[in-house]
Amino acid sequence: MSMKIGIVGLGLIGGSFAKAVKQNTEHTVWGYDISETVIQHAITAEAIDGFLTDERLGSCDMIIVALYPGDTVKYVIENASLFRKDCVVIDCCGVKSGVVSAIAPVAYKSGFYFIGGHPMAGIEYSGFMYSKPDLFRGASMILTPTTGTASEIVDMVSKFCIELGFGHIQLSTPEHHDKMIALTSQLAHVISSAYVQSDTALDFKGFSAGSFMDMTRVARLNEHMWTELFIENSEYLADEIDGMIERLKYFSDIIKSKSKSELIETLKQGSDRKKFLTGEEL
Repeated sequence: MSMKIGIVGLGLIGGSFAKAVKQNTEHTVWGYDISETVIQHAITAEAIDGFLTDERLGSCDMIIVALYPGDTVKYVIENASLFRKDCVVIDCCGVKSGVVSAIAPVAYKSGFYFIGGHPMAGIEYSGFMYSKPDLFRGASMILTPTTGTASEIVDMVSKFCIELGFGHIQLSTPEHHDKMIALTSQLAHVISSAYVQSDTALDFKGFSAGSFMDMTRVARLNEHMWTELFIENSEYLADEIDGMIERLKYFSDIIKSKSKSELIETLKQGSDRKKFLTGEEL
């Protein structure tokens, strides 16, 4: 069944959703962005069929909100009265607890469906110009439906995401999502940023290979977006940072003491953990 889909925010994620929908489905896509230039680029690129007006918003079967967490909550609350009663609203924020707790009661009161979403895909660049229809190819889409969300709605959204190229649908609670993302995504960005800020890094040319590039890749980020994500998930993220500091301090201590046996054992533990996580033979 062909749907009318509204996409709010045409940056890397929203733009990629628009392009993926147009490439893989027959759905109609209307888009909104704070930048009129971006909207025109999206129309020219045939990523959207037109501008998402208030009238069109009210006829959408699905609305994908690809904004920062605070802006997402604000947009949904301010436009809730315009959404069709059985419309499905999905957000794309990298944190879920605060967003879901703010929007879910509004959705219930207004009569539309809301499912928290987090596409686990991205690159170190932002903006519509870097969006692409295969950004989500093989990626995981995390969904955090509330306990009252009908199973058929979750199934519909899951099938829609698979149609766009996602390789896996992961269901989670908002709280578990935030705990896991603190480690798998946010901590990695913090470490990369701290790592590249070493004064020694200024002289890296000629002394670096793949490891250096791997460690520094996600230090290139949108500092405004990631600041909001870090603060929204401060408790879980701070716990992971503190744990990392403890482990690094242990490494520092045994290296300073030149304890060869302890260092071998600690490195082996890390290697074995990596093999376990990736399903390799120990």
